[in-house]
Amino acid sequence: MHDDKGQVSLEYLLIFAISLMLLIVFTLPLADLTIGNTLDVSDTLSAKSDLSKISQAIEEVYGQGQGSKQMVHVVSSKDLKVNVANNYISCNLKLNGGQQKSEKIYFKSTLEKSDIYLRRGENSIIVEWPENTENMQIYVK
Repeated sequence: MHDDKGQVSLEYLLIFAISLMLLIVFTLPLADLTIGNTLDVSDTLSAKSDLSKISQAIEEVYGQGQGSKQMVHVVSSKDLKVNVANNYISCNLKLNGGQQKSEKIYFKSTLEKSDIYLRRGENSIIVEWPENTENMQIYVK
């Protein structure tokens, strides 16, 4: 007698292995793309939140007038160069796909155009308007 059950099991095993390889070949790149997009969104929201905290401190100092000072603690997930002007704060983010994304928040102040650099990790930013001066100042402590 000839046993055909071993051959049938081998065929099922071969079909299962090929199906598993095809599934892996198509799903891994999609998963990588999805993870990259998710990280881009997370980094963008984090940077926008950091800019929002800084702009709120700037507006508060502007509202309080000369002699006021505000310190903001920001935890940055990346090194960022933040551009500060008299009516907006902005930064450029490099996304995982190689594209650039710009975030900008508007406010009122007497700040002169300058740049501040946020390092990865915790940063203390001081916004002040010294007495008897026309312009506010912003710097990293």
